[in-house]
Amino acid sequence: MPKLLRILPLLLLISLAAWAHTYHASLMEVRFNPEKKRLEIALKVFTDDLENALSQGQPAPYTIDRLSRAQLDPLLLNLLRREVQLSTQPGRVLPLTLVGLQKETDSHWLFFTAPLPANATSVMLRQGLLLAVFPDQMNLVNLTAGKQKESFLFRSGNEEQELKW
Repeated sequence: MPKLLRILPLLLLISLAAWAHTYHASLMEVRFNPEKKRLEIALKVFTDDLENALSQGQPAPYTIDRLSRAQLDPLLLNLLRREVQLSTQPGRVLPLTLVGLQKETDSHWLFFTAPLPANATSVMLRQGLLLAVFPDQMNLVNLTAGKQKESFLFRSGNEEQELKW
């Protein structure tokens, strides 16, 4: 119960995001699919924050609406591979496959998968999205595996945690 009390204020903040974008947060839904032996992941990011992340180190800023999917998909996959890393063994990062993208009013959902070894019961997740860009960035991760549901908060200094099922 104490963990739930810590996460409720964050959920309230995320729900207020449509009203005012005065803070920086992302929401990741991770589902363990035992039949396909993979993680199915949905990541919601504010569009302006996503554009900021994609534009880091580039000569000109990117605007998502001005890019074709053929241009955007490799940029998104490179960002995910750099900032979201899953591993079942130290030093062995699982490959990510971008499945799709969905636009909402002021945000985007990115959908991707990661294959798992047959006997995997946990992964180490490094969720560093936008932590180097915004000092106040909060990345909330919800894990669903069967009837198990658990939430994790990733912030600067706490970029890596183990997700078990």
